Amino acid sequence: MRRAERLFQIIQILRRSRQPVTADAMASELETSKRSVYRDIAALIGQRAPIRGEAGVGYVLEAGYDMPPLMLTPDEIEAAVLGAQWVAGRGDPVLATAANDLIAKIAAAVPEQLRPYVLTPATGTGTNWKALPDGIDIAQTRAWIHAGRKIRLDYRDEKGAVSQRVIWPVTVGYLDTVRLLIGWCELRNDFRNFRTDRIEGAQFLDERHGQRPGVLRTKWQRALEEERKRWAAKGEGCSPT
Repeated sequence: MRRAERLFQIIQILRRSRQPVTADAMASELETSKRSVYRDIAALIGQRAPIRGEAGVGYVLEAGYDMPPLMLTPDEIEAAVLGAQWVAGRGDPVLATAANDLIAKIAAAVPEQLRPYVLTPATGTGTNWKALPDGIDIAQTRAWIHAGRKIRLDYRDEKGAVSQRVIWPVTVGYLDTVRLLIGWCELRNDFRNFRTDRIEGAQFLDERHGQRPGVLRTKWQRALEEERKRWAAKGEGCSPT
């Protein structure tokens, strides 16, 4: 790996981590020596890259620092295009349109020699023709997740019984043929998964639930991990929804 490419990769490693990254960890990922990483860090700091830290503790990249958007490797381009293709074929209409726009923007932004990786990629995904229709506006749902507002649902379970739930929406999960709206259910006083094709009606409330979206999501992830551990201890292969 050329030094210029290694410097770029160090920035990428620091950018994607929220915690200090040690020289050992970077050297292992870059398949180089720790001494080379120390020299590269010093060179980046000398070029005014806002890197803080010290040997033995780790390094962080200060918020707000960015690099030119055209500095993408072929693998990064293919990864972005593949992900956008998947969303275009399986996402809700608003996200599907955004995914196609993203592919067009990438094609227009990358250098000419990298354009084939966008226009004729070596990987691809198909459209999910078996997707069930949503009973809720997913675009507005995503907006309510970011805003920390509640949603009232009329929800039909697998037996056909309909109940009314008020939830604190956490995230929308995309499976092969259905989407799941995950949220804290006030009725059950716990996190629950709701298949969007079983939602009979939805009212987007102005009331806030009082939890920051990131904090609520972290609580859900912890609860999910605890549930997985309980099921693993029972010897089960999967967790309930």
